[in-house]
Amino acid sequence: MSKYKDTYRHRGMRRQLIKKLRRKGIDNEKLLEVMGALPRHYFFDTGFDDWAYKDVAFPIGEEQTISQPYTVAYQTNLLEITEGDKILEVGMGSGYQAAILHDMGAAVYTIERHESLYLRTTRLLKELDYDHIHTFLGDGFQGLPHLAPFDKILITAAPDKMPVELQNQLSVGGFMVFPLGGQHESQQMIRLTKTDGDPVIERFDYFRFVPMVRGVNKAESE
Repeated sequence: MSKYKDTYRHRGMRRQLIKKLRRKGIDNEKLLEVMGALPRHYFFDTGFDDWAYKDVAFPIGEEQTISQPYTVAYQTNLLEITEGDKILEVGMGSGYQAAILHDMGAAVYTIERHESLYLRTTRLLKELDYDHIHTFLGDGFQGLPHLAPFDKILITAAPDKMPVELQNQLSVGGFMVFPLGGQHESQQMIRLTKTDGDPVIERFDYFRFVPMVRGVNKAESE
């Protein structure tokens, strides 16, 4: 942990970011408290600290991005997390979203298809003492059926149709939050609630996400 520094300047930028999220309509006080306490720059390469607190997405390699803070807050808010929720995150990426879910009180299971990101982010989370976040390398479309059911599922990339395999891993009454739409268009945020019958589908605002892709992208050997 010693190499990670959270300075007065960082904390000041974080306070300004939280003010911006409030102005955009995020009013979940626990979520704002968590985001205000978590140093987002820890999840960026050294030298990009100033970018960490801008409300924009930022590339992290493998044609993936760390979502803009507003998007993270928006999706997390839709999950309506309660203490002890068992949550599957599809698309670990930088690890920032998983850390937010953990700090909100959830038991977090996160899967990443890019081996290089999986290895890098798993190491980072361990260095930041997030030992209770369970990380997996695998195809996000397949989820983690051996660990199902989950109370909530969060997808951080955009499938172009309803992800039925993941829907089947929800507990009854559970939510799945994900952006739905094709690669070359804005995607609509969806919240699917599993019931004993047909699922309940709620539709929200439009965003831009990287596409959700099948398979595992193995890291190249040195």
